[in-house]
Amino acid sequence: MIRLEKLSKRYGKFVALEALDLEVLPGETLALLGPNGAGKSTTIKALVGLLRPSGGRALVNGVDVWKEPVRAKAQFGYVPDRPYLYGKLSGLELLRFAAGVYRLPRSETEQRIEELLAGFRLERFASSLIETYSHGMRQKLSLAMSLLHQPQALILDEPMVGLDPHATRLVKDLLRDYSKNGRAVLYATHQLHLAEQVADRVALVHRGRLLALGAPKELLRQHGGSDLEEFFLRLTEEARDEAVSA
Repeated sequence: MIRLEKLSKRYGKFVALEALDLEVLPGETLALLGPNGAGKSTTIKALVGLLRPSGGRALVNGVDVWKEPVRAKAQFGYVPDRPYLYGKLSGLELLRFAAGVYRLPRSETEQRIEELLAGFRLERFASSLIETYSHGMRQKLSLAMSLLHQPQALILDEPMVGLDPHATRLVKDLLRDYSKNGRAVLYATHQLHLAEQVADRVALVHRGRLLALGAPKELLRQHGGSDLEEFFLRLTEEARDEAVSA
């Protein structure tokens, strides 16, 4: 469903991503883990068409994101870590605009928008300008917009930032359940407890390279450790020591 093939990104001599191979299968939620600067956001941005890779391919539902960008972007919903939305539109206007971009049937649009606004508890603020929204409200509106066209894949970068407890629970359920019925979810996070709670598999990246991939319990069994935090710290420290030695 989501496939990265030898995805690379270089800035001069600095390697942000190094031939990353990764696949999110239909029916799967995969968490992309790593410390700050590991390459998580670079991976996400290259996948959704915001950052051109230096090499390799990014595909969603079999469509190359860089060769067929419009067709590819119809296949997924995307939520950045910091949503930049049109401040002079209301939440309702933005969702209607997005529905037009996706060419959704008008007969279905209004009901879908009402459901999403209610689900994220934004219905009272639907007619307010987005520039008056808090960060958490903008994050929820961005999530609603990503789900508007019921995409086959959902791609999120640090989706929990700034959310209240109700929205946090809602997003956890979304991450866990949206991949059902043959869809795929990929999200980048540094919140290890979140990965343990909702991910079918986790991919640990460090300095642009894939260090480990598998189900959380299986990784702990193979590499030792009582939880993902211990596993994460040990593998990243080992990778750092190897780099220093080299």
